[in-house]
Amino acid sequence: MFRSWKIGTAFGIPLYIHPTIVLLPALVFATQWDGGWFNALVMTVLTAALFGCVLLHELGHAATALLFGIRTHDITLYPIGGVASLERMTEKPLQEMAVAVAGPAVNLVIALLLLPLVVLGAAAGLLGGDVTAFRLADGLGETASKFTLLLTAMNIGLILFNLIPAFPMDGGRVFRAFLALLMNRVRATEIASGVGAVLAGLFIVAGLASLFGLASFFTDYANPLLALVGAFVLFAGRMELLGVRRQAEQARLADAWDDSPEAPIVEAAPGFSGYRWDRRDHVWVLWRNGRPIEVYDGGAE
Repeated sequence: MFRSWKIGTAFGIPLYIHPTIVLLPALVFATQWDGGWFNALVMTVLTAALFGCVLLHELGHAATALLFGIRTHDITLYPIGGVASLERMTEKPLQEMAVAVAGPAVNLVIALLLLPLVVLGAAAGLLGGDVTAFRLADGLGETASKFTLLLTAMNIGLILFNLIPAFPMDGGRVFRAFLALLMNRVRATEIASGVGAVLAGLFIVAGLASLFGLASFFTDYANPLLALVGAFVLFAGRMELLGVRRQAEQARLADAWDDSPEAPIVEAAPGFSGYRWDRRDHVWVLWRNGRPIEVYDGGAE
């Protein structure tokens, strides 16, 4: 419905933002206006800086995937976060763990780089009072110190949130990769997707409760955007599970198919109905509900 806007390229990867992302800074500016125009302006800039960190987070995924020979088609930023579209996901659990952890690792590096500035600001007495409110009279030093503190806290929040085991978020992928070390990939994805669906449901409940003020806890600690995140996790997790199941079925059929003249008729998938070519006897076999029904002379292949 809305076509993403290209904002540039990084390391050969096209970068896009979804048009709806402009609603977020507009919302921040409007909700922070009660604290004055300067407070609204700084909080809007802080939001933009946060999405810059999200972009670096996604580039971390892309760079690590490239180490394993997996390229990234593009990176798109949405109001609820960023998405790096990899050409494929590695099926090796340890590699998947590395790719998943790379994003939060970038946020950790950012937080560690900002931390000395936060310490200096605290030592200079520039972080007294309400650190979430910005006033023009505070001066450049205090404003910069508060800004740095909040950006550091936001990066730590990104680390913790992304490591929640809600598949296909980063933590969910780590969880799936760990399970894949113990069982087949399909079963691991089914379990990870199930856990992710439960957590996604909690996100939706928390987001809606926060939006309508149904519970003080959710109002204080949740955000209406959590409902959108939950819906995305629920949908994306289900789609990836279906994709993994389809890949497994295709691999099973490929393993079963034998091109040699002595090969027997290949068994069809359970429930399969249709025609399949038998290379041994050069005939077409009609299958119905996974059972061979009739054989037709196919002549030359």
